[in-house]
Amino acid sequence: MNLETYTNGSGERTAILVHGAAADHGTWHAVESALIERGHRVVSVDMRGHGRSPRGDYSLAALGDDLVDSLPVGADLAIGHSMGGLALSLAVERLAPAHAVYVDPAFRLPPMPADAGERMRRVFATADAAHVRAMNPRWNDLDVARELAGFAACDPEFYTFVAEEVAGRDLLPDEPHVPSLVLHAENTITIDARTADELADRGFDVRMVPNAAHCIHRDDLPGLLAELDSWVRVAAT
Repeated sequence: MNLETYTNGSGERTAILVHGAAADHGTWHAVESALIERGHRVVSVDMRGHGRSPRGDYSLAALGDDLVDSLPVGADLAIGHSMGGLALSLAVERLAPAHAVYVDPAFRLPPMPADAGERMRRVFATADAAHVRAMNPRWNDLDVARELAGFAACDPEFYTFVAEEVAGRDLLPDEPHVPSLVLHAENTITIDARTADELADRGFDVRMVPNAAHCIHRDDLPGLLAELDSWVRVAAT
């Protein structure tokens, strides 16, 4: 499937951004701006079932294949968040970026109820700015607006797929394939201490952003950028 992609900036280096579930490319607005300031051309994407991309035929294979079909090979940097991190891990060997960053990736999601799709349908139908702001007190108004936009443009059946094929399964990558950072929140829902140790043993660099929740790029953008800049400098040496 050819996904909807968005390109901004005109730098000589290329960065790829892959969002998580129930979001779209707009969730990266602040990260995109920071990367453009650092000299990148930024290519972001709406995953299958999200934003302006097509719906249906959800599978683990499709998560990775879609990125390979839609994004440039050989980017300088690729970043994936949550389900987008899992998707990136399934495509990274073929996309071959110089550096890959997995932000609270969904390698080991806890089990979800079989009616996850219907539950998310109700969430999407009833969520408003006050609710999102109460759940995420560190977010700014644009982050809240982008969250609601992601809800409005997400197919709830994507969560049926997540419940059936992703949640409760061990999808930890065997190896990083390219220099790779797993950046997890202190209040993570995906990377516990055992998983962090296993990723390190498999060759991933693992770092934590203190006091942040799952959406690190919206909870603590300076913290994410500081870790990213520090790691890229070290990885490049």
